[in-house]
Amino acid sequence: QRLQQQGHSVMLAAGDTFRAAAVEQLQVWGERNNIHVVAQHTGADSASVIFDGVQSAQAKGVDVLIADTAGRLHTKSNLMEELKKIKRITSKLDETAPHEVLLVLDAGTGQNALSQAEHFNNTVKLTGIALTKLDGTAKGGMIFALAKKIGVPIRFLGVGEGIHDLQDFNAEQFVDALFGEETH
Repeated sequence: QRLQQQGHSVMLAAGDTFRAAAVEQLQVWGERNNIHVVAQHTGADSASVIFDGVQSAQAKGVDVLIADTAGRLHTKSNLMEELKKIKRITSKLDETAPHEVLLVLDAGTGQNALSQAEHFNNTVKLTGIALTKLDGTAKGGMIFALAKKIGVPIRFLGVGEGIHDLQDFNAEQFVDALFGEETH
């Protein structure tokens, strides 16, 4: 919605083909927001789905393609290789692609997020991080270590399950909230 409100056309590519409900979940979000979703069957090759998404977005003149991929642990080398493959195939259609690579981290993972982010950054060169589940018990203090060690910006914070619960990261407000001070 945010991108659409800014005047951009948006398309989604359902690259999480492993989790049975992932494609359907993304299609529901697409329908709710009048966004076309490029998808294949469960178990399809993720890179193939995203390749189709890039081709479709280019053919239709879509401004932004958001490619969703399966959650993965950095210790699963085959899944990390899949990310390299996705990057490789998208750059065949657009040598500057992907334009953004966001790692979505669960704030509840704490300091384990550091090694995960480091491995992901070494594999596909991250351009940003989205930290989710900050509506629970996690406070997200590892943001400081992430920023220092990985050196990529924190772009978004997830504070719930709703569409408006993904917020732009504001460092000053975050520090105030973390230390219990009122926000400005």
